[in-house]
Amino acid sequence: MKLFISQPMAGKTDKEILDERERVLCNVKELFPDKEIEVIDSFFDGEPKTPLWYLGESVKLLGQADIVYFCKDWEKYRECCIEHECCVRYSIKHVEE
Repeated sequence: MKLFISQPMAGKTDKEILDERERVLCNVKELFPDKEIEVIDSFFDGEPKTPLWYLGESVKLLGQADIVYFCKDWEKYRECCIEHECCVRYSIKHVEE
């Protein structure tokens, strides 16, 4: 099962982001113990691009997901909200913290 993680990243260090992704993976493995989980790599390390560039890349990757996990406070961030809207409109299974 391919997992896309939607998480707020603004103001966080790379370590904080990666630690949260690891925590999410553990949570999803608990929710779906009989499934093999493959995390879609949507963390663009060191990519000095515009917010719209990041959104475009994320939406492309979102199309590969079997499930999307929305981390705490996702609703406060534009990119996460748009990813959530894509899940709703395209019937992509998702979990919200």
